[in-house]
Amino acid sequence: MKSISEWDLLIEKLNQRFGGDMDFDSILFMIGLNELGKPYRKYKKDEKLEVMHVAICTLLEPYGFYKFLGKDEDGWPHWELNEKLPHLEAKHQNKLIVDAILDYFKKGEFI
Repeated sequence: MKSISEWDLLIEKLNQRFGGDMDFDSILFMIGLNELGKPYRKYKKDEKLEVMHVAICTLLEPYGFYKFLGKDEDGWPHWELNEKLPHLEAKHQNKLIVDAILDYFKKGEFI
């Protein structure tokens, strides 16, 4: 089980690197951009949600929830849901994603 101190340390490092207050959504957005290999630009609300979806699929793929299918002609990755996500209370969903984010950064997946 990951300790909260690991999360706090990651937040602190990201805040220092990017000079701002990083929150859960901004970290997901940043991971999605990293996976897309696209620089930051102004995104419409629906595009931001798509970028965050890329992050969620990337983060949950190692847990077996998604299978990577490949990228389309525009460079957007696509996944297939491997198994139905278990019903989790919000607290447990948050913990799963936090653990996956910590694992992502430990692997050095972030450029």
